[in-house]
Amino acid sequence: MSEAGNDEAAPVVWESGLEIKPLYTPREVEGSGGTAAIGLPGEYPFTRGIHPLMYRKRPWTMRQYSGFGTAQETRERFLYLIKTGNTGLNVAFDLPTQCGRDSDDPLAEGEIGRVGMAVDTLADMEEAFQGIDLNRITVSLTINGAAVPIMAMYFAMARKRGLDLATLRGTAQNDILKEFIGRGTWIFPVDPSVKLVGDTIEFCARHVPKYFPVSVCGYHIRESGATPAQEMAYGLAIACAYVEHALARGLLIDDFASGLSFNFDIFGNLWEQVAKFRAGRRLWARILKEKYGARDPRSQQMRMIAGGGGGGLTIQQPENNIMRSTCYALASALSGTQTMALCSYDEAYTIPSERAARISLRTMQILMLEIGLCDTVDPLAGSYFIETTTNEMERLVSAVMDEVEGQGGIVASISSGLIQAAVSRQAYEREQRLRSGVEKKVGQNCFVEEEEEERAVLLHPYREEEAKRQIERLASVRRGRGAAAVRKALVELERAARAGENVMPAAMDAVEAYATVGEVCGVLRDVYGGYAEPIRF
Repeated sequence: MSEAGNDEAAPVVWESGLEIKPLYTPREVEGSGGTAAIGLPGEYPFTRGIHPLMYRKRPWTMRQYSGFGTAQETRERFLYLIKTGNTGLNVAFDLPTQCGRDSDDPLAEGEIGRVGMAVDTLADMEEAFQGIDLNRITVSLTINGAAVPIMAMYFAMARKRGLDLATLRGTAQNDILKEFIGRGTWIFPVDPSVKLVGDTIEFCARHVPKYFPVSVCGYHIRESGATPAQEMAYGLAIACAYVEHALARGLLIDDFASGLSFNFDIFGNLWEQVAKFRAGRRLWARILKEKYGARDPRSQQMRMIAGGGGGGLTIQQPENNIMRSTCYALASALSGTQTMALCSYDEAYTIPSERAARISLRTMQILMLEIGLCDTVDPLAGSYFIETTTNEMERLVSAVMDEVEGQGGIVASISSGLIQAAVSRQAYEREQRLRSGVEKKVGQNCFVEEEEEERAVLLHPYREEEAKRQIERLASVRRGRGAAAVRKALVELERAARAGENVMPAAMDAVEAYATVGEVCGVLRDVYGGYAEPIRF
């Protein structure tokens, strides 16, 4: 082999498809589009972050995902997380709640409180947040199909505690389109589901203006198999669909766009994540300003939670996940996130233990307080490598969005199953790369221990007694509420839904009368029908 051959580097190709050169110079930056769009932090197009001083003024919010069992148990975990330093809460709901079913529904059997908190009525919401200062601790509700009754319960709970909805802060995930692609906790068909998201956007714009009614969730699309570029592209396309729906209702772009936030995933190559976020933030600003005519800079800003994803964790040698999550948190901070969450090292095989959740929190705190990530804004700016790949990633994300538009748009592509098929194909191909060893995963397909060390696993078996207590609590609420008031509120909810009106005011009245999640969703299901998933091979 020649001397030149010995100097050749093995090719490196990111998961999104970008081939990475071994060396970057000003020539690569100029060839990719130059530096004109870098800008300054806090200024359009926000490549370097949405605030002028970023973490020098305010470090990122630490918001760990938590919730299991009953409202009482979840409240205890919330208080523990706040005590250990969490500055926000991210609420997990059990599967029946997510799917709009009450705990006494036969379809809920075996799932009550298993993967999140069981919420049937306003009484559960009141208990979960008893003693928690909602002016100091902002709360994110990870709810989608059943977002209308859950958001209504949260607002009703806050109002009963004397809080002014006009100043209430918080977030609801409420991104139903990604549910059709990823997690699958849909309830209604696609079009009425988008309409319900629009109802919450309109309601918050008029009554809860500081609340984020939607957190567009590329996270779960990525976890389902999408590449980083697809994650960003599909997320932006979904956000555009909600924007266009709200505009069609007669809302003005600057009246609601600042209430849209984003939830993105981090695992894999650190530099690919950084380029993804810088490119996505810039592209979103351009879309809002140039396509939709947003004039308020707040409308053009991509506010996001960027969390270390469970898709990057391994069951094998789980302690390695602590290091992985550290790198994910580093990528999140270097990308300019506003809020951060990390999956715990044991989350690949169980609900996080208190110890594991504490390690994740301490990881973020160490990076914040000891390592210097808050010292200066966007420390990677100006790197030949970072600026080139940011430009290239922006083009790649735009190309995926153009492809979706060519298929009739994101809503049509989801309704037909095209997006689901593309993500499933990527998931299959990634699994093939992992199994073949082409994509390296330490402890899983390389540096594997011949005999895995036995470890104590804190399991969370299904607890029939807790499920029975939740059902008894629901029965008690039903006995104590005003039945006539509930019936009247549900009749009004049905009327509003059939008339095509915003259902949030009627939903607020219903949950304040202690109507259940299942009753509210049942009324809407009777009006809108259910959803049958299209299957493509």
